[in-house]
Amino acid sequence: MTPEAFQAALERGDIDTAGEMLADNVVFRSPAVFEPYEGKAATLVLLKAVSSVFQDFRYVRSFVEEHAMGLALVFEARIGTRTIEGVDFLRLNSLGLVDDFRVMVRPHSALEALMEAMVPAIERVLAEQSSAG
Repeated sequence: MTPEAFQAALERGDIDTAGEMLADNVVFRSPAVFEPYEGKAATLVLLKAVSSVFQDFRYVRSFVEEHAMGLALVFEARIGTRTIEGVDFLRLNSLGLVDDFRVMVRPHSALEALMEAMVPAIERVLAEQSSAG
């Protein structure tokens, strides 16, 4: 899977397909908490939750860091009436898999709305997983 396919999968909310490009040891750094989330399973929970929270999610710009196997994807979305802008910073390992996924968002009011919406969204994803497993 290419970075462009990863981006397209995230834009359409196809987290399982995007997950194919995550390294097993991926580290997800959230704008809402200090400690990173480690591992593919935890990252997939967060991506599924945020895809259920964001409305009209789309990437609007991208930047490639040629020598360090990095990519920055600038996005826009809504959470209710709040518009959110952010950047996903992705680092790829030698196999081309995302092993570091950092998210920054603005403005602060949108971050607060995101944090408030994520708690029940994460609980829903975990409940769906436990009922399916």
